[in-house]
Amino acid sequence: MDQLALERSTTRKVTIRLIPFLFLCFIIAILDRVNIGFAALQMNEDLGFSNAVFGLGAGIFFLGYFILEVPGSAIMTKIGARKWISRIMITWAIIAILMAFVQEPWQFYTARFLLGAAEASFYPCMVFYLSGFYQTKHHAKAIAGFMLAIPGANALGSPLSTFLLGIEWLDISGWQWLFILEAIPALILGVIAFFYLDDKIEDVKWLDKDEKQWLINVTTKERMEKEQVKHYTFTQALKDRDVLILSIGYFCWMIGYYGINMFLPTISQGLSETISLSTQGMGWLLGFMYFCAMVVMIFVGNHSDKKNERLWHVAVCLTVSAVAMVISSYVANSSVILAFVFLTIALCGAFGAYSPFWAIPPSFLTGAAAGGAIALINSIGNLGGFFGPYIVGYIKDMTGSFNISIIFLGLSMILASFILVFLVKQSGKALKVKNATYKSSIEKSG
Repeated sequence: MDQLALERSTTRKVTIRLIPFLFLCFIIAILDRVNIGFAALQMNEDLGFSNAVFGLGAGIFFLGYFILEVPGSAIMTKIGARKWISRIMITWAIIAILMAFVQEPWQFYTARFLLGAAEASFYPCMVFYLSGFYQTKHHAKAIAGFMLAIPGANALGSPLSTFLLGIEWLDISGWQWLFILEAIPALILGVIAFFYLDDKIEDVKWLDKDEKQWLINVTTKERMEKEQVKHYTFTQALKDRDVLILSIGYFCWMIGYYGINMFLPTISQGLSETISLSTQGMGWLLGFMYFCAMVVMIFVGNHSDKKNERLWHVAVCLTVSAVAMVISSYVANSSVILAFVFLTIALCGAFGAYSPFWAIPPSFLTGAAAGGAIALINSIGNLGGFFGPYIVGYIKDMTGSFNISIIFLGLSMILASFILVFLVKQSGKALKVKNATYKSSIEKSG
């Protein structure tokens, strides 16, 4: 079999084996993280929570996430991704179920904090894991494959969560069943992950001998060529200039992203009342909006790989998202339909930026250093998930309107674009390494 055919068959097998399963795991993680937005439609009234209390509880998840993200990733590089993914899923499932029984604000804050701590390092663990099984030129497409779970969880979770809000069994409210029933799959997948995944290429039994050897050779060669440009340990990667700038840019992005995402059901409910749309109907509408974001995410990931460019893809997506977000708040009074159209565009932009952004760290860092960098970027960035929802809730309680909050969220995403495009330097060098690696492999195969 020639080198090109070997590359295609191996990449196809890796994708079929890993992406659907990791997609399923991640979709459950995101569902258990953001279903709080739908639970709020009943929970806030039942428990007497204000928008500020809800915003703080929704955001405090990311404090637990921040504290344990880097330590968790360090442990993962020591014991292997397989065991760590399994541990994370089982732990967060148990805590997600306990969310159904909170009664007081302090219980709500505690449960959300622990849920963040339990899930910490899950995402960087998966990015790191995939980077060990793919050539660099396929990273954005591979990452987009399982990251479709982010809009996918919302596309599936919107109608599902609004449906679960309507059930009341055994004197337990719909919002409580929402937490319980959406957490159970994580328990099951956590056990399966331990037996299904392999820690490294050498351990796999689902590749032919020549495919396995080809993949070992090409990933080893790429790792060595990247290390010639910049060879870091786990700890050294945490102090790299570009890693820190990527972290700051991601922080600003996540302020806007989670600020709108956590409150989108509440905002949409207010808009839906204008056109007499039922809660279930709103769920289906939100599901469609997130489905559109999935389509855009696939397109942007493929286009980024094709053009071999990352930063401008991220910046354009975030800018479009920010502008559409602000426009949606100002057309809402004149046209609810237009407001939903621009909210959909805002979601598409926010999600479209994910895959090219997360293809950047593995393009210039390898091994434990890549794991540490991804963890730090995700950790600092997701602190924006604490500030975004809290600021939105606070401003809404103070002004009675979401408009000022949305302007703030849009500005934070535009700031993220400027930071990434004008301050990050390393990705350009990394792309040259990618091109040299790919050219070298083609010349050898020829």
